[in-house]
Amino acid sequence: MTTRFFLFNVVCVLIMVSCDNFEPLLPENEEVLDGEMEGLTLAQQAEFLRGDEAFGEVFTSSKGLGPLFNTNSCISCHAGDGKGHPFTTLTRFGQSDNTGNQFLDVGGPQLQHRALPGYQPENLPNGATFSKFTPPAVTGLGFLQYVTDEDILAMADPNDSDGDGISGVVHWMALKDFVIPASNAVSQNGMYIHRFGKKAVAYDLLDQTVGAYNEDMGITSTFNLIDTYSGLSIDPEVSDNTIRDVVAYLQTLKAPVPRNQNDPKVINGKSLFSQINCASCHIPTLSTGYSPIEALSFKEFNPYTDLLLHDMGSNLDDGYTEGNALTSEWRTPPLWGLGLSESTQGGRYFLLHDGRAGSISEAILLHGGEAENSKNQFVNLSENEKEDLIKFLESL
Repeated sequence: MTTRFFLFNVVCVLIMVSCDNFEPLLPENEEVLDGEMEGLTLAQQAEFLRGDEAFGEVFTSSKGLGPLFNTNSCISCHAGDGKGHPFTTLTRFGQSDNTGNQFLDVGGPQLQHRALPGYQPENLPNGATFSKFTPPAVTGLGFLQYVTDEDILAMADPNDSDGDGISGVVHWMALKDFVIPASNAVSQNGMYIHRFGKKAVAYDLLDQTVGAYNEDMGITSTFNLIDTYSGLSIDPEVSDNTIRDVVAYLQTLKAPVPRNQNDPKVINGKSLFSQINCASCHIPTLSTGYSPIEALSFKEFNPYTDLLLHDMGSNLDDGYTEGNALTSEWRTPPLWGLGLSESTQGGRYFLLHDGRAGSISEAILLHGGEAENSKNQFVNLSENEKEDLIKFLESL
């Protein structure tokens, strides 16, 4: 019996070791976008986990979905917390200048192209200007939220006072009723600096999250009780706690981790990035001010954005706008995490605001307006220099 027992134990150990060899290896931290930032308290970690669960919740009609909607969960548009692709791209419509959206009575500003049984999805109204918005990556957003208004204003140059052809502007807008400005917020004529979204129309992550629940999924909350189908105020379909958990989750997602920083080609590409003035808008390093989340407070980080609106020229002018932005103006998108975009976009790139660019080079070549000079300098680089610059951008 003793010998048999011994042999049984040996076999079990061998089986366990063998199974361990077949377990998939966890990806390295720098190879994925999702994951919590370091330095969170136990309470903040618990809130992150609740928000992570809520971010993946699939809504049905019994949970308040629709009746008109674009998607049934947050994660379906932001797989792996990364960029979306053509199947998750949204259509925004109805505004062509700063006088406001003229199609709010027929479904604007977002086209809900899906519907529950018994309902008809929306169609784009005749005469409405529109644009396609590909969902962005959502990592590192907490850092962007706590960049101070003073720092954003310091980066702005509305009159191009330095003569470099770049005149980034702040997007001043009125706050929604449920949004509370930060204690250190700067206001101008009753308007505040907005920083999230393709055209910087969301003030903070609460503003962004409430809008996504309502417009993307047709889910009402106490922050916005208006049903996108009827236009009437109805009971909330998601709790305040869930909304706040998702906001906390978005605030405490880690910043993308750069890769291959010691590669000579990456180092040379980084130098070229500055030489051709890409870093004038895609500012490499920013800092946060005070945050009640200590892990976000007074931290330096590398997003490659200035959070400002820039005129990007005729190629990227869809004739549609939001807030007070021009139709050709877009907020500088952060470049961190760019090299991991393919992994969340089905194995290939869909870049720029509408996903029209299938490569980083194509995205650069579609730049115009304030970026025209940088684009031309990119065109004039040697093939090896272009390769190094792209390799650097893929390392972010």
